[in-house]
Amino acid sequence: MKDTITGVYGILPADLDDDVLLSKAEAALKGGLQTLQFRDKKSGYKRVLKRALALREITKHYDATFIINDSIQLAQASGADGVHLGRDDVADLGNIRNDLDESMIIGITCRADAVFAKLALEHGADYVSFGAVFGSRTKPEVPVLGLPRLNKARQMFSDANICAIGGITIDNIAAVKHAGASSAAVITGLFEAENIEHRATELIETWNKA
Repeated sequence: MKDTITGVYGILPADLDDDVLLSKAEAALKGGLQTLQFRDKKSGYKRVLKRALALREITKHYDATFIINDSIQLAQASGADGVHLGRDDVADLGNIRNDLDESMIIGITCRADAVFAKLALEHGADYVSFGAVFGSRTKPEVPVLGLPRLNKARQMFSDANICAIGGITIDNIAAVKHAGASSAAVITGLFEAENIEHRATELIETWNKA
């Protein structure tokens, strides 16, 4: 059965050393995180696969959903639960399901493009991400969407699984849920915390109470 992406969605920062990467991941999972994404665009494939396989083992231990960013090949080779593709990674939306098992989760970055989101959902995407909801230190070049437009996306796609991303922290995650997000992707707001395990628990509790 395919997992559903809901709640707090942790995205590991890029360019971490192996031991730091794994320790941050495990701390978040200990804190209750149920969805974890890995992205690494700079390492060679052999090293990336080794890192992905290690993360796959940790996420299995905590019964968490593991998503690979950008690479269908890496997602399949590491036994990940799904893949998240940016707009530039999708040459043909009509074929995104062709090479993937039906159980594989597919997420698509839409930023603020509702037309693209509609096409992605029609062609088999399991969730679409909108953002940056707030200013993002990770991708400062991405225009800010704002909560009203996130809410508009929810109105347009009432049944869709919508992931909000960009500048989400413990202070604004409740507002993101109220605006209609099914999940909230958190990078800096989780993995740069002094105590990642505690922050993961806080984020999850705040989301669940919102």
